[in-house]
Amino acid sequence: MGTVIPGAPANVDVFLLALDLVGTFAFAISGATIGVRSRLDLFGVLVLAFVTATFGGIARDVLIGALPPAALSDWTYLALSCLAGLVTFRWHARVERLRNPVQLSDAAGLALFAVYGAQKALAWGMAPFSAVLMGMLSGIGGGMARDILVNRTPVVLQAELYAVAALAGALIVVAGPGLGLPEQWGLLAGVVACFGLRFMAIRHGWALPVARPTDDGKQ
Repeated sequence: MGTVIPGAPANVDVFLLALDLVGTFAFAISGATIGVRSRLDLFGVLVLAFVTATFGGIARDVLIGALPPAALSDWTYLALSCLAGLVTFRWHARVERLRNPVQLSDAAGLALFAVYGAQKALAWGMAPFSAVLMGMLSGIGGGMARDILVNRTPVVLQAELYAVAALAGALIVVAGPGLGLPEQWGLLAGVVACFGLRFMAIRHGWALPVARPTDDGKQ
């Protein structure tokens, strides 16, 4: 599997694999749902599902030198993305009846990918600061690519806390060893923190200050 991280204990490797695959499926559901809402055909929905699920990880792997990127060398990612796309395309009405389907699946993918991305960057020798940024990129990259493809402003630039949540999750993973947390507990804490922060931001409208220029463009 492309998700195996060099030097990781077997139990941690299995846990990381689960994070990566569940995150892939969650993000793919998010992308496919946007594709259906945008009235794309079946191929378009599948493409959007795959891009949303893998773009952040591909960008991360290229930057840390983990080549070829896991999403392009392991068929599992394409299979999961297509499965999520087909399920959403066929039963989109049921998916839509779930509470905030895009936001919740997107939040889950964000948390899982931010944590996995930070841990993988550390394993490939990145400095802690760089690993935090790689975790954030893993989390937000797919959503940004998805939104650009359907011609809407990326969620990360306008919605409630998004990149900040990914940064928080990645930071916990990187800081975990220094705090004495076992690796798996640090990963789990990062997932919970990122998802919890994103969920609460959605629920309560937590957001960073928004630029509000005057009509004449002057301060």
